[in-house]
Amino acid sequence: MGCDGGTIPKRHELVKGPRKVEKVDKVAELVARWFYCALSQEKLRRPIVACELGRLYNKDAIIEYLLDKSPDKTPMESASHIKSIKNVTELQLVDNPAWCGDKESIKGDKYDDLQSARFICPVVGLEMNGRHRFCFLRNCGCVFSERALKEIKAEVCHK
Repeated sequence: MGCDGGTIPKRHELVKGPRKVEKVDKVAELVARWFYCALSQEKLRRPIVACELGRLYNKDAIIEYLLDKSPDKTPMESASHIKSIKNVTELQLVDNPAWCGDKESIKGDKYDDLQSARFICPVVGLEMNGRHRFCFLRNCGCVFSERALKEIKAEVCHK
């Protein structure tokens, strides 16, 4: 039973202390940022666009967001800064030849390696999985790793 007179509870048993802050899993946050659309939370699929904040979106999700002007719909905070299609840039991404994500796990019975990325840097070959910083050029939409931009030191696109 307990507290029936046989035991005397101490203060730390009766008073609850401050709640511990829950820590966000870094890997889960990176997967959410680099593999899923920031607006619709669906998997990223081509064409992929990015805003000036660096968030990745599916282009059709952005178009649907911009077309739906109903007053009852509250604006999404992840895309509230996007007022027109000119605020986003369509990205020219290079496929990773080592990535076999959607091809093998159709039934869902295989392990999906979330550390391997679908896209890579065309210059250095770094995977675009969130561990390395990536940049895109606003005029052409080409995507490079920050390391490649430091090595090249050119102001024009490599294409």
